[in-house]
Order: sequence, then C-alpha cells, then structure tokens
Amino acid sequence: MESILEFIYVHREMIFIVILSVFLGIEIISNVPSVLHTPLMSGANAIHGVVVIGAIIVMGHAETTLAMIFGFIAVVLGTLNVVGGFVVTDRMLGMFRNKQKRRS
Repeated sequence: MESILEFIYVHREMIFIVILSVFLGIEIISNVPSVLHTPLMSGANAIHGVVVIGAIIVMGHAETTLAMIFGFIAVVLGTLNVVGGFVVTDRMLGMFRNKQKRRS
C-alpha cells in the first residue's frame, strides 16, 4: 500500500493530466452531434488499428512475463474495440441503404 501511495505522490502531475483528459473526452464526446458520429467512429477505428499494431510490436519486445500479459490484454481489448466500432458503423450505414438491398 505504501508503494502505491508513493507512486501516486511521485507521479501526481501525470495522474492529474490523465484525470482531466478523461473528463475532457467525456465532455467532447457527449456534445458531438449524431450526424458526425459515423465519420468520427470510422476515424477512431483507424486510430485503434494503429494502437493494436503498436501493442503487437511492444509485445514482441517484452522482456518479462507481466509485460507480455499486459501486451496481450492490450491487443485483445484494442481488437475488440476495432471490431465493435466497425460493426456499429456498418449498422448505422445500413440505415441509409435502400429497402430492396437490405432484404437480399
């Protein structure tokens, strides 16, 4: 417990910036109009694809088992985010297709 408190004390500025970034991100995302949601989602999918590739590269250079486990978790979660984003984008774009094309 003491090591956790020491880490927080030493890195308090970095933790403060992360917390502010989370609140800023929530505020920005909640104010995005629904018309822009699909293009922004597609852009986020591209960025998360880069994150997955970066996680794979970092995992390849991992020296400890813990680093390998965290890298694997990062790859799995990033991949789930990319696939889920593409599924949501496809469903949203499906609402704009002709009704005849939807049935086939």
